Amino acid sequence: MSAQPFSEGRRGDGRRHSSPDLRPEDIPSAPVELRRVSRLFGPYRARLTGLLALIFLSAGLGVVNPFLIREVLDRGIRQHETTLLTELVAGMIAISVATSVIGVAQTWISNQVGQRVMHDLRAAVYAHLQRMSLAFFTHTRTGEVQSRIANDIGGIDSVVTSTATSIVQNVTTVVAVVVAMILLDWRLAAFSLFLLPFFVWLTRRVGEQRRRIQSVRQSRLADMSTLVEESLSVSGILLGKTMGRSPELVRRFSDESGDLAELEVRARMAGRWRMASVQLSFAIMPALVYWFAGEYSHSISIGTVVAFTTLQTRVLFPIQSLLSVGLEVQTSLALFGRIFEYLDLPIDIVERPSARTLKGVHGDVRLRDVWFRYDPEAPWTLEAIDAEVPAGTRTALVGETGSGKTTLAYLVARLYEPERGAVSIDGTDIRDATFASLASTVGLVSQETYLFHASIRENLRFACPEATDEEIEDAARAAQIHDLVASLPEGYDTPVGERGYRFSGGEKQRIAIARTILRNPPVLILDEATSALDNETERAVQLALDELSRGRTTIAIAHRLSTIRDADQILVLDRGRVVERGDHDELVALGGRYAALLRGAGAHPDETAPDVPPAALA
Repeated sequence: MSAQPFSEGRRGDGRRHSSPDLRPEDIPSAPVELRRVSRLFGPYRARLTGLLALIFLSAGLGVVNPFLIREVLDRGIRQHETTLLTELVAGMIAISVATSVIGVAQTWISNQVGQRVMHDLRAAVYAHLQRMSLAFFTHTRTGEVQSRIANDIGGIDSVVTSTATSIVQNVTTVVAVVVAMILLDWRLAAFSLFLLPFFVWLTRRVGEQRRRIQSVRQSRLADMSTLVEESLSVSGILLGKTMGRSPELVRRFSDESGDLAELEVRARMAGRWRMASVQLSFAIMPALVYWFAGEYSHSISIGTVVAFTTLQTRVLFPIQSLLSVGLEVQTSLALFGRIFEYLDLPIDIVERPSARTLKGVHGDVRLRDVWFRYDPEAPWTLEAIDAEVPAGTRTALVGETGSGKTTLAYLVARLYEPERGAVSIDGTDIRDATFASLASTVGLVSQETYLFHASIRENLRFACPEATDEEIEDAARAAQIHDLVASLPEGYDTPVGERGYRFSGGEKQRIAIARTILRNPPVLILDEATSALDNETERAVQLALDELSRGRTTIAIAHRLSTIRDADQILVLDRGRVVERGDHDELVALGGRYAALLRGAGAHPDETAPDVPPAALA
């Protein structure tokens, strides 16, 4: 998500904008390699070979008709050869039928190949993003990611489904027709084609202009997608209405949409006058051929002139199509550039080729001289962390906000990776473990519970697809949520709504706990799982957490003092360092940082049953 949700008038890169004017920094530094685009079609060589064969056959048949027309005019009609005339007309009809059938086959194959390429791109981008670490998504807007997958890949649909085929088909047709034109009369051919190089140059200039505009257009489209994703989510609607900012959001969206509409007009009008002159030239060329033939070449027969203009029509339309396709390809290169930009993002956390499966895990967790920071230029978030969490014990992490508690816990799940040092489970460096076995070993229950817009049963089964209905209900009972679910009219088939908004915070939290119980991990991370709940709900959730923690190695980012008291070990963090460790009584007796945190939270160190949530410990 954006660091500044709903930030006014800002592009995806943070710059302000008030109009869709092109800027130097908006222009891509280099065009996308066509070679890389062509490699996308590599897996479908066999089908493409068949398609090429049909294209060549169609182009060959297309140049036969004009020769038949010449014979019809010069011999069949002029010399009244009725038998020959019948045969020629039958041949023309047969060629038309065959060309139509071939055209349908070409369309079917090209769309099949194109849609498979689209699928491959979508799947590749999604799979690549799934491999990105958590750090990428904390710095990237969700709307931007959605725009790359939906808008950018969707924008190349016509290019990969029909344009590539159209290019080959038109090139083949042009070559075949030009050869046929020369065979008919080389003088007319030279007269008709002398302007072609100029038209090609002109089209390239227009294409470059449209490519630059398209790049900016897609960036603005991503901005608008982000605004829609943020402001029309449940949270966004609540925020907009309660803050009285709905009219402002409507204005902002209107401005974004207006800018996009202006860019669309500019993209479609770019070089329009130049292309209109090309089209005009194509339209008047047949008339000029009649003039040229009548003025300078009296030896050319009427049949030859008519056949030539027929061929000329056949060559002018493919050339015009090629010029238009050239513009479309230039425009699409900007989209390919944005897609490849995501595919080229480096994966910062990878599974080693020699990674092994964690089996029979007891749950001994060890951090050895761990150093971590979110940016190479930023200060250290964690420094020289040494800690050991024995199997089956509970360790509480306490400290002020920003002290590194969540980061330390997430390192154990390998959501982040230390820059120095190592994290191990049962003596195995987690970097040497497979992702699947590590995910089965370490379970996470966070404060911000996420539920899919699906039924309760589907949300629970996400953790364990093979779980039976009985196992799902047992997990829900352990999480203190079964009775509530059973009382609903649809029971476990009840939809939870967008992000689970049909349920309260405590209910969502218990569903999430049941989901983790189903996964049954030997190591458990509790990230302030009860911090936002009222006392009564917190007690219900705490019962579920106690059930979940039983017999497991637990690392809890502490929120309530009662939770801390029960911990076998407490690690006190301050500015990324472990400054104190021990149990509650030991740290109170020490009278150091831990005791100061208790006093700052409004709890006396000697209290035996504190219920006040010490915010400073979070």
